[in-house]
Amino acid sequence: MKAWAKSLRLLLTVVTGTAVIAGCSGGKTGEGSSGAGDKDSPYPVVNVYKTHLGKGKLPKSDDPHVKYIAEKTGVQYNLVTTSSGGDPVESMNVMIASGDLPDIMRPVGGVEQTLISQGGALALDDLLPKYAPHVWERIPEEAWNIVRSATDDGKIYYVPKIYMIPERAPMIRQDWLNKLGLQMPKTKDDYVNVLTAFLNGDPNGNGTKDELPTTGREFGTWMDHLFGMYGVAMWEGKPEWDIYDGKLQYAGVTANMKAAIQFIRELYEKKLLDNETFLNKGEIWTAKINNNLVGSWYHLPANLNSRLDAIEKLAPDVNIKGMPMPTVEGFKGFVTQKSVGEPEWLIPKVSEDKAEASLKLLDFFYDPANADFVQFGIEGIQHEVVDGKKQLLPADDNRTIGLGMLNYNTKETMDVRIEQTFPADRVQMIKDIFATSTADARRIAGDGMPVSVYEGYPDIQSHKLFQEYLSKIVIGEWPIDKFDEFVDKWKKSGGDEVTKRAQAWYDKVKQYQK
Repeated sequence: MKAWAKSLRLLLTVVTGTAVIAGCSGGKTGEGSSGAGDKDSPYPVVNVYKTHLGKGKLPKSDDPHVKYIAEKTGVQYNLVTTSSGGDPVESMNVMIASGDLPDIMRPVGGVEQTLISQGGALALDDLLPKYAPHVWERIPEEAWNIVRSATDDGKIYYVPKIYMIPERAPMIRQDWLNKLGLQMPKTKDDYVNVLTAFLNGDPNGNGTKDELPTTGREFGTWMDHLFGMYGVAMWEGKPEWDIYDGKLQYAGVTANMKAAIQFIRELYEKKLLDNETFLNKGEIWTAKINNNLVGSWYHLPANLNSRLDAIEKLAPDVNIKGMPMPTVEGFKGFVTQKSVGEPEWLIPKVSEDKAEASLKLLDFFYDPANADFVQFGIEGIQHEVVDGKKQLLPADDNRTIGLGMLNYNTKETMDVRIEQTFPADRVQMIKDIFATSTADARRIAGDGMPVSVYEGYPDIQSHKLFQEYLSKIVIGEWPIDKFDEFVDKWKKSGGDEVTKRAQAWYDKVKQYQK
């Protein structure tokens, strides 16, 4: 009861993050509801379906953001999303079953493979160069080849996300290190010593032993640095595919993983890992960081503005650094990087008559000439001007949001984004975090692997079995030797077959590379 009460108090103090127009901008509305839709519009209206949206309301046809893009492209967008509290994957599957599909959609949970396998996705090979030349030219050929490798016929059925720098990074409170007279940890033992000092040394200065040296979320997610030290390919707490012992393997069944879980179990036992980790919903986890309680965590450096705003109220001298991956003898640690191949935009075949308009709309966001508008949107709605500099406004349920369709990031574009969206005194801090993470990052062999390799094995795809064994071993309910039982169960329940499919895909990718 005490743990839940503490979590509830933290939840009430969550600080709202800033919505970034160029990324996953958002609003909430009923599923399939019409924002900008207008039967009398002089422009073709394209229904754009996005999920995982944040605060804000969807724009109507007279919204300045909608009107500006319509004037520039000759296309009016209508943003549609999942109903509040609804499951995005379930909602998309319902749409597929009913045939009531949007004109262009951002697929999640492998929905793109369902559409492709059922002949419900439109091939874009000939359409992209004609109607979306900036998309076609900016995305590297390597990425298009990975997309081609995901299908039996070798065609392009979706536009991939491009992230040529590491999105995620291990981070640490440098001001806590300074207060306790500690150096940046270089080895696993150094890191354990730092975490121990965080636990016992009152680095947040409130006189209470409430510090959480490091933390994660439910199901063991968002603590990838603890796995990465042991060379485990992880993505938001879910094992990925990489080369182990000279062959492509699911990282969850490797000796590296067993060693990492043993280490995490030891941290948990010593309370160096937040003992509420497997209870932490995203909001609770965020609140703990924002409330000056967490010393080391793993997340998105580009999203640090709201964290810093919150922490500064309690610790004006807050200083966050990128933490180099602590070394572990016998293992080669790294930050997992996935750069190409993840599905970003797909056009359903039933919406073929709107394909030209949909691609023209998408191309607007990929055109470098529109970068400033894509980033900041309309003054007074998405941004304000302070001392001659544009600043994004925080998300607000009473304000409309602008559609964002660009998910293309390189070091150059990220540097511009940091300079444009962070206060001047934070710019170098964020760039330094990215530099540290980049030095440790490595693209994994499974980058861009299609979810079709899991077809018929939903529990393998969801990592359900892995998460069960991880949580029970870490909290001490099961001994570490139960990991071997997990590996055996995983293989027998479909893991061996999925591995064969993953290898076949990987071989195809290598053929394209040749």
